[in-house]
Amino acid sequence: MKKNIKLIRTPLDDKIVSDLKAGDIVHISGTIYTARDMAHKRLIECIKKGEEIPFDLEGSVIYYVGPSPNKPGKVIGSAGPTTSYRMDDMTIPLLERGLKGMIGKGYRKDEVIKGIKDNNCVYFAATGGAGAIISSCIKESEVILYEDLGAEAVRKLTVENFPLVVVIDSKGNNLYDIERKKYERK
Repeated sequence: MKKNIKLIRTPLDDKIVSDLKAGDIVHISGTIYTARDMAHKRLIECIKKGEEIPFDLEGSVIYYVGPSPNKPGKVIGSAGPTTSYRMDDMTIPLLERGLKGMIGKGYRKDEVIKGIKDNNCVYFAATGGAGAIISSCIKESEVILYEDLGAEAVRKLTVENFPLVVVIDSKGNNLYDIERKKYERK
């Protein structure tokens, strides 16, 4: 049985997020931002100093990726997801400031799942190992912050039909747990 693909656009709002369920397959179009470990650390330093985040988080989606250099004529290099738990200790303050979606791979800490529920957010998974295919959905890429971080700089990406799976929905339902339970011995 083929699952329906939900087409969504950024910025995300509460209704879009609330309608997504763990296991949904989505194609997202619009603007998303990239940020990995070092960029997250700097964003959290801004918050601690009482400074504004240098880009609008309201309704935004952050993709945990450090793309490889682009080849001539290409917008971006391979852009596969980074393991998400590396950002877990720095996630809640961003959710509290309007971040609505995160894209990565792997598990999230219980505190992050609680933050997802408390702030009506969603966690998507991109397919690990498919960075070259994923990069074909990226139509524009611009470094907007922390250029000195190289691959870990914050980029503004324009994406079309970027393929994702909802792993943790706004109610805290976790696809990794749901699927594992189907195969547990009783």
